[in-house]
Amino acid sequence: MTTRRHLLKTAGAAAVAAAGTATLAAPAVHAQKAPIKWRLQTYAGPALAEHVIKPSIDAFNKVANGEMVIELYYADQLVPTGELFRAMQQGVIDAVQSDDDSIAAPVDVAVFGGYFPFATRYSLDVPTLFHTYGLKEIWQEAYSEVKGVTWLSAGAWDPCHFATKDPINSLADLKGKRVFTFPTAGRFLSRFGVVPVTLPWEDVQVAVQTGELDGIAWSGITEDYTVGWADVCNHFLTNNISGAWCGSYFVNTAKWEALPEHLKSLYMLCIDSSHYYRQHWYWGGEAKLRVEGTKMKLTTIPAEEWQQVEDEAYKFWDEIAAESERSKRVVDILKKYAEDMKKAGPPYRYA
Repeated sequence: MTTRRHLLKTAGAAAVAAAGTATLAAPAVHAQKAPIKWRLQTYAGPALAEHVIKPSIDAFNKVANGEMVIELYYADQLVPTGELFRAMQQGVIDAVQSDDDSIAAPVDVAVFGGYFPFATRYSLDVPTLFHTYGLKEIWQEAYSEVKGVTWLSAGAWDPCHFATKDPINSLADLKGKRVFTFPTAGRFLSRFGVVPVTLPWEDVQVAVQTGELDGIAWSGITEDYTVGWADVCNHFLTNNISGAWCGSYFVNTAKWEALPEHLKSLYMLCIDSSHYYRQHWYWGGEAKLRVEGTKMKLTTIPAEEWQQVEDEAYKFWDEIAAESERSKRVVDILKKYAEDMKKAGPPYRYA
């Protein structure tokens, strides 16, 4: 207590002295430092971005308390999605949320972004593969070889299903169907007669209405309803080629390195909050809309016939593994993971 009294007494005297000095000296002028500003573009259109990224960016801007502001832009708003990587390298934009595949990332692991066929069954597979099975370190290694862009984090989105105008009840029904999908998914689906079509995201709904597209293999049922595709597609195929989309956050390296450590930590926390939100939003939405949705009729290709698609996927894996040593390491991890999940049994995998 004696020490505390002495501290308060001397602090009080110092404050009085300082106040007296302040009255004699010229008033100090403290300039308000301008906030750091980033421009971030997502792969998603406005309706979808309301869920997959906007809540986390709104939270970041609030908690950053004026030190930093992230301006959020939607699919193709500043630059086409396929040019996002190059635009980020050049500093035209500062950060990106997308899959590696869609933004044409110049790394061999880009092929595994988006929907790599049958790499996952459930959304929890994605973070497990990255944080427990070593994909995180492989992605960091791959992007360290590319100047100007830093890969930050990967997370899971929804599964990949067909939403179509006409019903799909067999593999034969896929032949000739013009479908909007991701590059690697389209490369794989073309083996079954699907014709992959690339369009700006915002043009997809109209393209289905006009007959330019027969359907979409870009999402699960939650997105179909959220973005309006369920309004133009009459049928939803319950079979999928992937249990979860693998998407990432990227940033211009110079902008990232210039950021104070506490803002880096805040940004990573907000990325994690986005990953978490999507886990339950999609998981619940996929089930609820299958049960309660009224806009699309559900169809299913028999399991024994759909097995042909899964068997072909494993041949596809081996072809990708042959493309580079690093791709082989990824495929080896996917194979081990699939085997581990099978051995673990329910609820990890069901026969």
